Amino acid sequence: MTPEIGQFALALALIIALVQSVLPILGASRGDLVWMRSARTSALAQLVFIGIAFAALMRSFMVSDFTVANVVENSHSLKPMLYKIAGTWGSHEGSLLLWVLILAAFGAGVALLGTNIPDALKARTLSVQAWISTGFLSFLLLTSNPFERVFPPPLDGNDLNPLLQDVGLAMHPPLLYFGYVGFSIVFSFAVAALIEGRVDAAWARWVRPWTLAAWMSLTAGIALGSWWAYYELGWGGWWFWDPVENVSFMPWLLGTALLHSAIVTEKRDAFKSWTILLAILTFSLSLLGTFIVRSGLLTSVHAFAVDPERGLYILGLLGLSIGGSLALYAWRAPSMEGGGLFAPISREGGLLINNLLLVVATGTVLVGTLYPLFTEALADQKISVGPPFFNASFIPIMLPLLAIMAVGPLLSWKRADLKGVFQRLRFVALLSGLAALAVWYLTEGGPALAYLPIAIATWLLLATLREWAARIRLFDVPFAQAVRRARNLPRAAHGMTLAHAGLAVAVFGFVGSSAWKSEKIVFVQSGAVTEIAGFDVRFDGVQRVQGPNYVADRGTLVVTRDGAPVTTLYPERRFYPVAQSTTTESAIRSTLAGDLYASLAEPAAEGAAQSGAWTLRILYEPLVNFIWIGAALLVLGGGLSLSDRRLRVGAPRRATIPKPQATPAE
Repeated sequence: MTPEIGQFALALALIIALVQSVLPILGASRGDLVWMRSARTSALAQLVFIGIAFAALMRSFMVSDFTVANVVENSHSLKPMLYKIAGTWGSHEGSLLLWVLILAAFGAGVALLGTNIPDALKARTLSVQAWISTGFLSFLLLTSNPFERVFPPPLDGNDLNPLLQDVGLAMHPPLLYFGYVGFSIVFSFAVAALIEGRVDAAWARWVRPWTLAAWMSLTAGIALGSWWAYYELGWGGWWFWDPVENVSFMPWLLGTALLHSAIVTEKRDAFKSWTILLAILTFSLSLLGTFIVRSGLLTSVHAFAVDPERGLYILGLLGLSIGGSLALYAWRAPSMEGGGLFAPISREGGLLINNLLLVVATGTVLVGTLYPLFTEALADQKISVGPPFFNASFIPIMLPLLAIMAVGPLLSWKRADLKGVFQRLRFVALLSGLAALAVWYLTEGGPALAYLPIAIATWLLLATLREWAARIRLFDVPFAQAVRRARNLPRAAHGMTLAHAGLAVAVFGFVGSSAWKSEKIVFVQSGAVTEIAGFDVRFDGVQRVQGPNYVADRGTLVVTRDGAPVTTLYPERRFYPVAQSTTTESAIRSTLAGDLYASLAEPAAEGAAQSGAWTLRILYEPLVNFIWIGAALLVLGGGLSLSDRRLRVGAPRRATIPKPQATPAE
């Protein structure tokens, strides 16, 4: 009965979405306040019914209801409860239900929290959001029903993909979806503004919190996904430029540009067309990623290989959303441009360069991602575009961006004194050069070009701290007064400092773990010792252990340094009988300086497992944890900015244009 309740709730949600997509926007055009305010009720009702459907599917997984085909395909009675719950969104159908739930949550959030948004703009925004919901709810019900029954039901399920049975992957999809689905409400705000024909500082202030919330979640989701790939897949890497990685990274890049563009629109009433276009393109890339992942165009660890006919449905939604919004933009945007003038050397100029570089970087990733797909479709040739292309094309774009980021916050609005800014950063430049020299001295090798990003990351970090210190006048006034100034500083200012510093810290991790990585792949028997990065790793054999739904071969590695014990590592190779699949569980000794990473591969030869011979992969990755420390600072910075009181209650009210006074007759 529970699945039928879920399906009925989805059908009701679709009906409500259809009403919400029409009635409020008609009310806005007619000036009917009752019709406009119906958007609030319908947005909340839509969230309630989709929430009921999601809860019904989750319950089916929790109780192992094998009369539901989705549960059969993605669960098993012996699976731990956490992964039964995670199985709710571990399939195409379940993840799509999570998608529409988050879509409805953002609409309901605007309905509840957008108390200072004009009724007409709110009604149009929620109607556009309902257009998107209608498309995906109909797709869910017509082609991807999560509650489809199977008869007769099997005794047990086929289990969830073993690679997805991990705490990191249990949290990764909700965070990721909350991110790039969250950009839907920013898209809806943009289309509503185009329909209304008005973009101003108030609109930008209303949009910024939702952009920040989506950007934060997407940052956390991407970071969690890279962390999972690092420790779970056994190859010791955290990013491979996989197409599915790219389709979440591209909205992040444009979302970052959108955040900065909205600031200029709010502060200076400029970049209006930029902000609208970036809002449209950011969500369009989210839709493009949905199409690529669900169309059957590619096979990936975390892609949904489904019937390509479903991809055609999403392609239709993609065409309507992107084509329609861009056509509306082409019609309306030229009449919206305006705002304050500024000199090329100014904060506006710096943010414009920031936007241009981020858009070019996004285009580079987009070309590298789609080119193999187009080549296969048009020329029937399979080619691979991998890390060499992306590293050679993407990194040269990002390094100037990092250098400019250090200078941008020190520039004043409208017109800035660049010479004065560099005078304040002379000491920072000196320290950055010394940092690169110190790394060169300590590493005694590695790629020569690795020292440039180290210098630029140091430049960004120190310049960011220098700007923050100047704001609170640290060392210029008594310390107690500086502390008071720091407390009175807007949270958004602290958030910007943390986010910029976090990116610099992450760059240290990117460079260190790539340029100075040590790796050895060896065939070992019990007692064999391998030396790497000053550590001696002794292999003490493998023992068989039983897990809840798997059997594992667990290796024992005793690590010493200069004869002194350091740690013992226990890498595993797990076999899942139901799924007939094998996974690698790495063992990692983590420190701030670097990770000692070990994974156990297949036996060295046929029958070698019985003789005790195994393939062992050992790596040392310097500074790799700086990647996730930096990502945490980015998220924390976004959270501080989001908590700024000005974004929550201080949005400016739109100035009404006074009606002309009637002149008395002569």
